[in-house]
Amino acid sequence: MKLIECVPNFSDGRNPDVIDAITAEIRNTEGALLLDVDPGAATNRTVVTMIGTPDAVEEAAFRAIRKASELIDMSGHTGEHPRMGATDVCPFVPVQGATMEDCVEVARKLGKRVGEELGIPVYLYENAASRPERNSLADVRQGEYEALAVKLKKPEFKPDFGPAEFNARSGATAIGAREFLIAYNINLNTRDKGLAKKVAMEIREKGKLKRDAEGKIVRDTEGKQVWVPGRFKNVRGVGWYIEEFGRAQLSFNLTNYKVSPVHDVFDACREEAARLGLRVTGSELVGLIPLDAILAAGDHYLKLQGRTTGVAVKERIHTAVLSLGLNELSPFDPDEKIVEFKYRGAAGGLKKMPLTEFADELASDSPAPGGGSVAALCGSLSAGLSAMVAGLTWSKKGMEAARPAMQELGCRGQNLKDWFMDAVDRDTDAFNQVLAAMRLPRSSDADKATRTAAIEAANQFATQVPLDVLERSVIAAELALGVARDGNPNSVSDAGVAGACALAAAEGAAMNVLINVPALTDRAVAERMLARQAELLEQAQQTAAEVRRTVHAKLEG
Repeated sequence: MKLIECVPNFSDGRNPDVIDAITAEIRNTEGALLLDVDPGAATNRTVVTMIGTPDAVEEAAFRAIRKASELIDMSGHTGEHPRMGATDVCPFVPVQGATMEDCVEVARKLGKRVGEELGIPVYLYENAASRPERNSLADVRQGEYEALAVKLKKPEFKPDFGPAEFNARSGATAIGAREFLIAYNINLNTRDKGLAKKVAMEIREKGKLKRDAEGKIVRDTEGKQVWVPGRFKNVRGVGWYIEEFGRAQLSFNLTNYKVSPVHDVFDACREEAARLGLRVTGSELVGLIPLDAILAAGDHYLKLQGRTTGVAVKERIHTAVLSLGLNELSPFDPDEKIVEFKYRGAAGGLKKMPLTEFADELASDSPAPGGGSVAALCGSLSAGLSAMVAGLTWSKKGMEAARPAMQELGCRGQNLKDWFMDAVDRDTDAFNQVLAAMRLPRSSDADKATRTAAIEAANQFATQVPLDVLERSVIAAELALGVARDGNPNSVSDAGVAGACALAAAEGAAMNVLINVPALTDRAVAERMLARQAELLEQAQQTAAEVRRTVHAKLEG
């Protein structure tokens, strides 16, 4: 599933009724989850954070922008923060499985809708910008709301979407795409704000003022102050003292954690603090962090410890939390602090059930969950067993030569295990989509056409889901074969069970493809799926047979 974040800023931070009405539009959009609402009275601005699938987030953003245009009148707006519209900015941020290109596409689709349907001038900025001079939000918003009437008359300020006319009530809106911003504070064992500032200046991109041998600020030929850049790009930072915690902190905004990862910034702060006789005692996240950022930190410290990274996501997160000291000031709850976990937690699902509860639900007279979900579960068990054998091999004395291969097999197994677990719910979701399509109205010819198209789309999705499970079951069987051949001989029976589970997953998924194909009206699609099903099933059966032969040869040899 692709997930993106959206952080619209609305020009009202003082009227709770207005804020509630705007955010209700997000709450009532299926597939979008409201994460945070942060109003500011002085700025007269509310920052809203939501997450969801691209389509859902686009729809939620449009509804919220529309409601803001109805309730906020910019002609009388005042506030300390720069602004030019009722919805001032609306950036999209890639999270799970999504790319910057996905966010740019959503930004442009939303901009077109807002411009055409609401009559609001829209400017695309940052990664979604249509021209270089609009990359910077500050440049787009220069002069703010008060300058719009004049600027809109200039050809170079023609909006990307919407009329080139002053909208006195709604102003203009900037819609863009950017990387995830991580607000990250690092704790020091001092109350001295000045020392914290010195460390922050060594780290942040802006750096510090250059000084000569006498400590005077150096200026260039034009008389401007010369700055010495800090160690990291895309990092803004200050040092401050927090009375509540009785310590100084380094407060950073990581505007591109893929360029400057959290763990690298943390380690660098430890080095710079030590030069001043200080010690980093821990850190805290303000807001949320993407899963891949916290996993990268966990993997970094596992490698430093000489351990394999082919372990469960839970263990990788635990290592990151311990290593970064994220529990120092308050408990770090992954379900609340990691973006994807917060979204999945709100969604619920079968995979969060205890084993006995899942088994009871499976044994009930409800048609879902059914064989498709069980096939996916078998795939997850197979991949999990292969990852376990890889880990046991990696740590076994005398098998050091196998470590590189087992590291790769373990990581692949862990990732595949998690993919299959998501597929447990995906199969049930597909069944429910078919039921929902069949329940659509059919009163008119138009209704009937819409219902027919929806049923075909749902049936194709319901067939594709087990086909995807089948495809990955082949990979699960290959992982089982890898650990059966080269893994810890004491765990060869576990490798054999992994192969058996992979075969069960493959054959179960193949049967679910076969039962769904007859419902497809697009026969070209049906034939293509059937051909692919037969090819994949044969591969899975052959590989599983090889696993079985390999395992029995070792058990009987």
